[in-house]
Amino acid sequence: MSLTTLFEQDADALTVKNHDLSAISELAKLAKLHEKDIEDMEEMLKERKDQYRKLTEEVLPQALAELGMKSFKMADGSSIEVKPFYSASIKEEKRAEAFAWLRDNGFGDLIKNNVSVRFGRNEDQQCSLLLQVLAERGYVAEQSEKVEPMTLKAWVKERVEKGSEFPSDLFGAFIGQRAVIKS
Repeated sequence: MSLTTLFEQDADALTVKNHDLSAISELAKLAKLHEKDIEDMEEMLKERKDQYRKLTEEVLPQALAELGMKSFKMADGSSIEVKPFYSASIKEEKRAEAFAWLRDNGFGDLIKNNVSVRFGRNEDQQCSLLLQVLAERGYVAEQSEKVEPMTLKAWVKERVEKGSEFPSDLFGAFIGQRAVIKS
């Protein structure tokens, strides 16, 4: 069985009979070819997504702005409209400062606070008494805090649209324009 023949077959139909090592070798080669194809396609997809982002977030909004336009209709009936978009992401090194700012400025409710404790086997009873005896028993609790990405994005949008100031660099806030093309 040649590699070309294997490649043209449906993967579900491929079988190895009589412990044929040459067929197994061919199948392994085919798997490696598929792996390489997948890596190449993923790289191409990444490049296309970047090109699309550049077109819709930079090139088209700038071109329309230079013409003094926010939207227009094309001959084929589709339309282009430039709309604002928002993004934000708190970097790990700024997390404590950003959370402190949120709390100090009345937005502490954006922060989700989780505490977890790990118990060993047969410690169900201690677990049920957790809130009462945690400190006495010496269990180490892990605490994690976070602001959900969509919550942060919505909050940034709200602050910007209300004209409220906030330290945008602390929250990795980015406000841009995006061309939305509708058919």
